[in-house]
Amino acid sequence: MATLSDVAKQANVSKMTVSRVINHPEQVRDELKRSVFEAMRQLDYRPNVAAQALVNNRTQIIKLFILEDMDTTEPYYMNLLAGIAKKLGKEQYSLQLITEHNFDIGGCDGYIITGMRHGDYEWIRNLERPVVLFGENRENFDFCDTNNQLGVKMATDYAVKQGYQTIEFIGMAVKEPFEYSREAGYMMSMQQHRMNTVIHRFNNHSHLTMDYIQRNWGTLHANTCYICASDRLAFGIEKGLSRFSANIPIDFGIIGFDGVFLNQVATPKITTVQQPIFELGLRCAEMLLAKIASGGQAQGVCQLVPTLSIAGSTRNNIV
Repeated sequence: MATLSDVAKQANVSKMTVSRVINHPEQVRDELKRSVFEAMRQLDYRPNVAAQALVNNRTQIIKLFILEDMDTTEPYYMNLLAGIAKKLGKEQYSLQLITEHNFDIGGCDGYIITGMRHGDYEWIRNLERPVVLFGENRENFDFCDTNNQLGVKMATDYAVKQGYQTIEFIGMAVKEPFEYSREAGYMMSMQQHRMNTVIHRFNNHSHLTMDYIQRNWGTLHANTCYICASDRLAFGIEKGLSRFSANIPIDFGIIGFDGVFLNQVATPKITTVQQPIFELGLRCAEMLLAKIASGGQAQGVCQLVPTLSIAGSTRNNIV
């Protein structure tokens, strides 16, 4: 098995230079890096990650906290995990999953946290390792998220263009930044189009919005589109309307938010604001690794633009 000394001899440089190329490549000229990397390739040399971690006082472990129930019927968090793991794997880091049902045991080099609510920020602020949040916040934490406001504005603008006369927002009954931003996107679009706003809020369960439709069927007006803060809420709206054989999408339109599973299994499939969850996982990992490398320096905000995925729950004859 090739050693560090073998690589240094093959590249005609010192062992210190090889070590610097491996651990701090930004400090080495490109010409030297190319020479060392070529020698490593020729000798099939693999750095000892455990030894490097010990020297650098690192564990090579990143912990992902998911502070809400993981619904196994939806691959939302699987997509996030896949994105995070792909980036960490390239950098020879391990990912440890911590949920609300188990404990944080052992060391790590940093945390990615999602599913947090207002009461969580105090203990998160007291963590001794670098932290990046997956989810919009107004507590000055570094975070990655979809541009929630833009996503719902896109959805509402589309509903207006399709000619729906009444457009209602079906929001989540949570006092959290992502929900405020989604409602703000709806309000912005409605104000621009000089249309009346109607907002209903529910806990994020499809049976609640299905029950809402069933209770109020007699008062609902045709030519209405429901802009929903999640695909779960949209799924419930669609199931409720279907109970009465409502004409979807002609008389009633439905637009969800997420685009990872429920929108595809619904009948008809649900038009939705599709979040780039896998890419957001990559960005979370990139941001945290940069924060670790910089000694905890703030990395700011990363908001990715979602896409509007058009399906059968809305009219699509006018674009």
